[in-house]
Amino acid sequence: MTTTEQQFDSVIKTCRDIFAKKLTDYGTSWRIMRPSSVTDQIYIKANRIRSLETKKEAMVDEGTRGEWIAIVNYGVIGLIQLALGYADQPDLSPEEALALYDKYIQQTKTLMMAKNHDYGEAWRLMRVSSYTDIILQKLNRTKQIESNNGETLISEGIDANYSDMVNYAIFALIKIDFEGEQ
Repeated sequence: MTTTEQQFDSVIKTCRDIFAKKLTDYGTSWRIMRPSSVTDQIYIKANRIRSLETKKEAMVDEGTRGEWIAIVNYGVIGLIQLALGYADQPDLSPEEALALYDKYIQQTKTLMMAKNHDYGEAWRLMRVSSYTDIILQKLNRTKQIESNNGETLISEGIDANYSDMVNYAIFALIKIDFEGEQ
């Protein structure tokens, strides 16, 4: 049996490969996006997943796996945009973008491993549909923080919410890829 860390790395390899291929196709065109637009992109993906989970039928036969991968990749883009700010023009090379991707994935993995230790892998007992709802909740929190100009009184910031969304999407992909759960 593979460990959570090995499963995480396997899922990230897939997500990173898609991110790299999209860099070849589109460059770093996402650099013009403000964080609020990244939040909305993640919302679109999570909302489609929830819609498919609820309706049990898709008019576009693409499934949810690609949407979970997009949540991972947009979450990392969100972390990059929060750190660098948005640009008027794409201003990173693919190599720089991949180095930043790796940096933020490593930070997210470190967070996941710490929480996974403390919570005793409770996520494995959850349904994938619960990850969808939690991500949608975190998106609503993020939108509220964005409406408050990024200020919070007691709560974690936008970056923590993006990291959590990435991790929940990775949990969903682990369940889909390794346990066959949809």
